[in-house]
Amino acid sequence: MKNFKIKTIRAVLSAMAMLFTFSVSASSHREAPLISNDPLADNADVYAFRSPNDTNKVTLIATYVPMQAAHGGPNYYSFGEHVRYEIHVENNGIAGDDITYRFTFTKVNQDPTTFFNIRLGAQNLKTTYTLERSINGGAFTVIIANGIVPPPNIGARSIETGVGLGTNYPALFNNAISTAATGEQVFCGSADDPFFVDLGGVFDLGDLPRQSGGPKDGLKYLNVSVIAIQVDISTLQKNGQGVATANNILDGDFVIGVWASASRQQMKTINADGTEMHSGPWVQVSRLGMPLTNEAVIPIGDKDKWNSLTPYNEDPAMEAYFCNPELGLYMDDALFGGAVPSFAPLRIQRNSLQTFDFGNTHDGLWPLRATNAGAGTALDTMLFGNYLLRQGQPRSVDLLPIFHTGVPNLAPYQLATGKGGNPLAVGKPFINNFLPLFGDMLRLNMAVPVTPRNHPQFSSMGLVQAAVLGLTTAPYNANANLEWIPNMDGFPNGRRLEDDVTRIELQAVGGVVLAAIGLWYDDYTAGGPNPVTQDLVDVLSYNTGISANDTTFRTTFPFVQMPWRGTGEGGGLATPFTQAVCLNTATPLPLHLLSFDVFKQYSNALLDWKTANKENVKGFQVQRSTNGSDFVNVTFVSATEKDDYSFTDPSLENGKYYYRLKVMDNDNRFFYSEVRTVIFSETNAFELYPNPVSDEMKITSAADQFSYSIYTADGKVIESGNVHSNSKTLSMKHVVKGVYYIKMNTNTETKTIKFLKQ
Repeated sequence: MKNFKIKTIRAVLSAMAMLFTFSVSASSHREAPLISNDPLADNADVYAFRSPNDTNKVTLIATYVPMQAAHGGPNYYSFGEHVRYEIHVENNGIAGDDITYRFTFTKVNQDPTTFFNIRLGAQNLKTTYTLERSINGGAFTVIIANGIVPPPNIGARSIETGVGLGTNYPALFNNAISTAATGEQVFCGSADDPFFVDLGGVFDLGDLPRQSGGPKDGLKYLNVSVIAIQVDISTLQKNGQGVATANNILDGDFVIGVWASASRQQMKTINADGTEMHSGPWVQVSRLGMPLTNEAVIPIGDKDKWNSLTPYNEDPAMEAYFCNPELGLYMDDALFGGAVPSFAPLRIQRNSLQTFDFGNTHDGLWPLRATNAGAGTALDTMLFGNYLLRQGQPRSVDLLPIFHTGVPNLAPYQLATGKGGNPLAVGKPFINNFLPLFGDMLRLNMAVPVTPRNHPQFSSMGLVQAAVLGLTTAPYNANANLEWIPNMDGFPNGRRLEDDVTRIELQAVGGVVLAAIGLWYDDYTAGGPNPVTQDLVDVLSYNTGISANDTTFRTTFPFVQMPWRGTGEGGGLATPFTQAVCLNTATPLPLHLLSFDVFKQYSNALLDWKTANKENVKGFQVQRSTNGSDFVNVTFVSATEKDDYSFTDPSLENGKYYYRLKVMDNDNRFFYSEVRTVIFSETNAFELYPNPVSDEMKITSAADQFSYSIYTADGKVIESGNVHSNSKTLSMKHVVKGVYYIKMNTNTETKTIKFLKQ
């Protein structure tokens, strides 16, 4: 008996030592004391956005197991077996999940005789998952069984060679994308961590941008475990409606709240032989909705409690942390602003319009409540005024709704454009993600159109940039009407992978949202001609030193980039999978492949790609396949001084074709691009090229004559005509920049194509 106890104690101590060693290798996403010791259950980030490649769908992403070094063998990172990972969706404003996706993972040791993770086609701890779905709190139903989790991206010998798996990592990654029985596309696996921030600076008492040593992305070259779901908007919308039925681009019936969690059973028993037993009820140990809430808003004394709660049972006392945020102390010269010099550009309004004081513990817009001066607005005491107007809690009017309810399309939450100097007046709408629940969730209005990632005004600044355009830039600031403004689909209306949430949230604490609705900074005199003062410029130009991810994002689901390779150099850690795997080198080529697209042109395939930093690059081997796996060389395009390249593959028969680029340098190193497809058929298909359009646009049809009409986004026809051949080149020099539609017709077919004039 004594010997059993000793063995048990040793096992427990050994497990604790392993856990401690694992946990100290990380430094963020680990937002609460307890969860920092349980990385397998640590929810790192949540994203929700309309899919840019299919705007009838929304992509939901939750990441776990943060700070994964790509070379982290022999025990490579993965999901935990005894954890429930869940993504929750709320859509009707009644507390409780309307849709819950639950993932559980299973591992099988295919070869227990080796210490290698991969050998001779077998995987140590091969991981699969089961996905269940619950609707309206009902029973969970399995919609994917034995889903594939790709192995870790260890290195070329483990992945590509015959002594390993004998394949390539892009194939492993893409083959892990599954379709659920209910239609969702799903991916679970390791990927580049899409979050970017200078962790060293932010936790060194807010040294952003870092004053000593320069900014450094604390997540550069690190991976994370990703759960991604692409789902039809009609599945998420409360009445089962598709986005085409929305009344307008801010239709409140299309707002959803998204959050993610991880749960464990209460009891874990470690046996003398090293095995574990898990029992008891499930307990939530990690939770995330809005980014950085528990990390930078909730103080350390409440962080573990925060993780245990849901948006449906939050402690109302925690709302005080949003109404008087600690960060606000360091953006106020009357408090501790001098202690954080890097926050000097971020100065909260203490005398906005020579009336309103938003400094911590001051009254903000509270004086309006006494006379109900906000009648007819969201601040009306008969609407939300009692929640939004609080004495001594000044940020209840802006930060609290951003994080806890969403923002309604009601005055005063409209841009100052059209308000005539009165911040309480009706202005230009730019947001509506209000969901009447008091709880931290990532709120997304699915009716808001997608901003194309190649749009000239696409910005990682999300709604802040949409506000800037709506206030300062024609044609958006020329009226107070509801209209699409680029980046209205950005954070905090959902969260795109590209959004710089750290900078946006710091600017929000610095009062930028108050300024956007007409509560200008202190250096503006009420009634003056130009509210774009130095204080406002300082806030808008503030940056944290890290403004983008360390690699690109994919253009197709799951949009996150493939994981960094463990045998590469990438900063001493990994080889980036920015394009695809570097098959014969541990060092990445310097070239950046900015884009690669394939278009139909008559019976030809037109390939177009853009590059940057072509140091030592020999050229591009164009390869084609008819089955997606067996590629043949078509032509070689030599690298030149230019950055834009194209090639036409002529006279193709009907069928589906796959294209990729083999990018080669003068040292015989190479990597493959992502694969692009094109389909040729007998139908009178219509095409246009290029898209986006600059000076000219070519429209084509398989028919020998057709008609066309070009429309603005609001339906106005700007050009039309008849074409008595199968193509026509249109001059677009006279067309102003923006989004347009072209409708092309034959006697038997009609097609409308959206395009961008830049």
